[in-house]
Amino acid sequence: MTTERPWPPNIAGERETLRGFLDHHRATLALKCDGLTDEELRRQSMPPSTLSLLGLVRHMAEVERAWFRRVVAAEDVPLIWSDSMDFQVAYDATTATREEAFTAWQTEIAQARRIEAAAPTLDAVVHNSRGPEDLSLRTVMLHVILEYGRHNGHADLLREAIDGTVGE
Repeated sequence: MTTERPWPPNIAGERETLRGFLDHHRATLALKCDGLTDEELRRQSMPPSTLSLLGLVRHMAEVERAWFRRVVAAEDVPLIWSDSMDFQVAYDATTATREEAFTAWQTEIAQARRIEAAAPTLDAVVHNSRGPEDLSLRTVMLHVILEYGRHNGHADLLREAIDGTVGE
C-alpha cells in the first residue's frame, strides 16, 4: 500500500486551506503506517508508554468522531472503543488489526468530510458538551489539525524505531 499525500494549497481561501492541511495530516499518518505488518503497527514505544502506530490510528478515529460527529453534527454516538468516553482505550492496540483500525478511521474521516462540507460557513457555531463554551467550525478544524500534528510527531519516532524510516 502506498499512500498519496496531498499538499495543502499555497494560495486558497481559508476553508480550502484548512481542508488541505487536515487532509495532508491525515495522509501523513497513513504514510507512516505504509508497508508495516499488524505486528509492527502494534509495536509499542519504550516503557512505560504503550503508544503504537495502530493506537494512534485508533485514537485519531475517535478524535474525528468526537469533534465532527458528536460536536459539530451533535450526533449522539458513542466512542468506537469505549462505552465510558475514555479516549485512552483507543491507544490499547494489543489485539487490534490494521483492517479494523483503518476501516474505523476511514469511516470517521468520510463522516467528518461530509459534516464539514454541509456546514454553511466556518463561522458555524457548535456546542461542545465537554467544554464550557461554544465553538466555531473553524476552531474545531484547527484543533483537529493540531491533534494530527502532535500525533504525527509521535508517529515519526515510532516508525523510525520500527524500521529506521525517517522523513516526511
